[in-house]
Amino acid sequence: LIGHSLGGAAVLAVAKDIAEVRAVITIGAPADASHVLHHLGASLQEIEEKGEAQVVLGLKTFTIKRQFVEDVRRRSLREAISTMKKPLLILHSPLDQVVGVDNATRIFLAAKHPKSFVSLDRADHFLTDPKDAAFAAEVIGGWLPRYLAQDEPQGDEPIEHVQIMETGVGRFQNAVQAGRHRLFADEPESVGGSDTGPSPYDFLSIALGACTSMTLRLYAERKQLDLGRIQVDVSHEKLHVRDGVAGGENGKIDCFTRVISVDAELTEDMRANFVEIAGKCPVHRTLEARSMVETKIRSRDEA
Repeated sequence: LIGHSLGGAAVLAVAKDIAEVRAVITIGAPADASHVLHHLGASLQEIEEKGEAQVVLGLKTFTIKRQFVEDVRRRSLREAISTMKKPLLILHSPLDQVVGVDNATRIFLAAKHPKSFVSLDRADHFLTDPKDAAFAAEVIGGWLPRYLAQDEPQGDEPIEHVQIMETGVGRFQNAVQAGRHRLFADEPESVGGSDTGPSPYDFLSIALGACTSMTLRLYAERKQLDLGRIQVDVSHEKLHVRDGVAGGENGKIDCFTRVISVDAELTEDMRANFVEIAGKCPVHRTLEARSMVETKIRSRDEA
């Protein structure tokens, strides 16, 4: 469990009661309930009277409900921390003006080993500087593998086809398994998704870009060309059909724009050759050709 600010207090309070939790990480977390309620200010009375209120904490607005206040008052964070029995990583900035760094000291002293504290030097409470956020992420990424088992595929053995299944998280999030590899598919927040993974059309662009890069790499090796690192940028849009181009639904056609970059200096002949070779990439050919999709429907418990 990872919690930032009030979320840090929340994960400290519940970690010992969740058997699946292997480790706990807090970022700028308060050490006691009174500190949490203090930051609600005048909104606390509104919460108690109306059941909820909009509360501004630092740079963000949160909806705080009466149940949260009651949970905070009922729980002793010090007791929860001391009996947690989970590895703990505490991240806190000595310059934090929202939740003072003394809170990190109190959490650290209350916790049992294994425990670690890392100072987010020069950071503010919300880690608004991307460099501070990146540093925190690097620390977390380096610390976690000691306590989490190596990721395993969803099944006992790699599957031969690609499997996509809804996770139940958000409106559109799907878990994707391809062989031994796992990732998420989702939609942007602008269309109702949670933006936890590439969109379906992003995956199409990924397929085209990756296949293009690999095809050019094979060509460069065969011709013994030192191209350096190959980069392919792909964008997708639906365009109105041009004269002489077969159109699809609503008179539009899918257009993938591909920009290939290499480290080597390029002659005009090389540019022309690369365009030709990129056009031979299997995914390119698949997208340009007519494909057939066969669909079958079954109940999940059917063999």
